[in-house]
Amino acid sequence: MSERIYVFKVFERIWHWSQAALIMFLLLTGFEVHGSYHLFGFERAVDLHTIIAWTLVGLWVFAIFWHFTTDEWKQYVPTLKKVDAMIRYYALGIFTNAPHPFRVTTLKKHNPLQRLAYLGVMLFIGPLIWITGGFYLFYDKWAEWGLDRYLALEWVALLHTVAAFLMLSFLIVHVYLITAGHTPTAHMRAMLTGWEEVD
Repeated sequence: MSERIYVFKVFERIWHWSQAALIMFLLLTGFEVHGSYHLFGFERAVDLHTIIAWTLVGLWVFAIFWHFTTDEWKQYVPTLKKVDAMIRYYALGIFTNAPHPFRVTTLKKHNPLQRLAYLGVMLFIGPLIWITGGFYLFYDKWAEWGLDRYLALEWVALLHTVAAFLMLSFLIVHVYLITAGHTPTAHMRAMLTGWEEVD
């Protein structure tokens, strides 16, 4: 028997989908700037990439403020409890129709592996992208700031690209795991409507 619970508030859903769209657009323009293909043209891709990056920074600042003022930040506190069960489920159980080892509630929206993954994004991938992106963006100020002796544009670009590939990997795994609900579209529906069906 299952019940429907309201898990994701309106702001969470708007923030989630806006962030996803902005990240995908950053990947699209970033890989064009990198020379992977031609879609907008180099200069236009750089301009779009910069505008979207600042937009995402603004969204992240607002989202951090929202999470702290609503106490939703607690949803992301990492835990190792049941991590082994989640790993077994994603490695084997998902293919044998095993019961999901984690039950979603309004107070615990993310399973232990999700919490660790989001922590990795917030503490490693995100800062690596923003720091290298900032250095990249203000390259013309390096000499004025005395950084030209310590930084090499090639290394900044390489680290920024590595961070982009890490974010792309996170996005691919994230999209794949959307299908890991009791139906392939259950998690997608929950992030569109806010309502999650739980056993």
